[in-house]
Amino acid sequence: MKEFWNERYSDQEYVYGKEPNQFFKRALDRLNPGKLLLPAEGEGRNAVYAANRGWDVFAFDYSEEAKQKALALAEESGVNIQYEVSSAEDISLPENEFDAAALVFVHFPKEIFEPFLQNVINSLKSGGILIMELYSEKQLGRDSGGPKSKEMLFNYDELRALLTGVKVDLFEEKEVQLTEGKYHRGEAVVIRAIATKK
Repeated sequence: MKEFWNERYSDQEYVYGKEPNQFFKRALDRLNPGKLLLPAEGEGRNAVYAANRGWDVFAFDYSEEAKQKALALAEESGVNIQYEVSSAEDISLPENEFDAAALVFVHFPKEIFEPFLQNVINSLKSGGILIMELYSEKQLGRDSGGPKSKEMLFNYDELRALLTGVKVDLFEEKEVQLTEGKYHRGEAVVIRAIATKK
């Protein structure tokens, strides 16, 4: 899988675009800047947007190609981001460290995602904000992006049950129109969430 992402990100083009995810942008714009965690950040579009808004950004992805493009985008934009190459299983996240975290189209097998989500929640300060936009399992069969395996997609009720230790402010499954580079384009079914760490 790492080879797949390195190959995808080796394209000179920013395959998901340079603009931030729109749901992430709207949620972040309502917050005061602080420390932000961005797992599986890819080519850096969300990280660079946040840094431009005054956030102290820590991002990671397990693709070296992704990191190179993210740092190039940050340099092009005149901002600094901290970016590590690591897997979700190996990353060490300090507890009570971040003011916000965003999982934007982060798709892992359930046995990895479930403990990882809890690690992300634990890494938030009390009052910290969790932002998520993920492909629903109802996305399966559509050509507007996302994994081609149900195991890597999300069920509304199962995902909602994983949100423990937080106050859920928004949780919805909806059809949206994506225009994020060449791989996230068209009508898609997503699950969106905003939650506050207790």
